[in-house]
Amino acid sequence: MSTLELLLFLWLSVGCVGSKPTEKKERVHHEAPLSDRAHDDAQSFDYDHDAFLGADEAKTFDQLTPEESKERLGKIVVKIDGDKDGFVTVEELKEWIKFAQKRWIYEDVERQWKGHDLNGDGAVSWDEYRNATYGSVLDDPDPDDGFNYKQMMVRDERRFKMADRDGDMAATKEEFTAFLHPEEYDYMKDIVVQETMEDIDKNGDGFIDLEEYIGDMYSHDGDADEPEWVKTEREQFVEFRDKNRDGKMDKEETRDWILPSDYDHAEAEARHLVYESDQDKVRHPIT
Repeated sequence: MSTLELLLFLWLSVGCVGSKPTEKKERVHHEAPLSDRAHDDAQSFDYDHDAFLGADEAKTFDQLTPEESKERLGKIVVKIDGDKDGFVTVEELKEWIKFAQKRWIYEDVERQWKGHDLNGDGAVSWDEYRNATYGSVLDDPDPDDGFNYKQMMVRDERRFKMADRDGDMAATKEEFTAFLHPEEYDYMKDIVVQETMEDIDKNGDGFIDLEEYIGDMYSHDGDADEPEWVKTEREQFVEFRDKNRDGKMDKEETRDWILPSDYDHAEAEARHLVYESDQDKVRHPIT
């Protein structure tokens, strides 16, 4: 598919948007849906619009004239074509969609980077992060808010070392992103599982039993009757979470629970956009 064909399809999609008719703690890290809208091109291109741009960015395009949106889309398509060969592949488009959907993560990292790279050397060292984050609170043995900051700092240092792939205790921006958002990186998923188990495993035996599992989601507070969703979670634990039926979840069972293998929405949408944009279904360069 040429970049020109993709641009034409996306411009039509943007131009057609809208023209056709008791709290549970969430531990599971699912891939977020690309859009809250229905994916039905016969009705509208709203889903493609949100998937390609990200929901927040898509709203800004709604305020543009057709000429302005076409110009901005053209600049985006050029960025997507990473090897500058005049074509957009499924892989290139998939990576762009993932970036657009997780733009808020990169914005969060940029915001925190400015507050932690104290010497402006283009890296965030552990000492910089520790001083900026904890500072003088470590000197207070009995903080008013009740948090154990020394324990939190030890946990943060362990995660920082995991994210710091070259072991120099100074995070690049990519490593800092992995530190702040470990669920987004395969090499950080062990630490996500470990931290989750530490949070829930109250008796410290290295496993999560049924009552610990429920206790992390729901507090009885004197109520004799549990809500239906709690009863459902008990059944889920017995039937699906505890795979070996020993009454508790080990590390691998916890990983399967909180980090499920999801359907790749970004790849599916990339293939859809390439198919719809490639008018003659024959690969040819831009003329």
